Amino acid sequence: MNEDNVSSMFKRSMTSDLVRHILPSAGTMIGICATLIELVKLLEGQTGPTYADEWGAISALIFLFSAIFSYLAIGTVIRVRLRHMLERIADLLLCRV
Repeated sequence: MNEDNVSSMFKRSMTSDLVRHILPSAGTMIGICATLIELVKLLEGQTGPTYADEWGAISALIFLFSAIFSYLAIGTVIRVRLRHMLERIADLLLCRV
């Protein structure tokens, strides 16, 4: 095997492994955002209105889209270019929030 084949196989396995970590991480972050929204709503009567619940909801939606793209990338086996594109989108959404 030449060095380029080994390098491309290693990158492929790393991205495949990465997308399998994005899905549960995004799900966990959605749960944390939902908990944040609940706590802010409970304390809103004592502290007054804030924008924290809106920001938590926006973050939860971004994490939801990351989870959806990750799930689609895991299920896309035949179309390699589509899979890599979906993996990249899921990674960008998860890491940029």
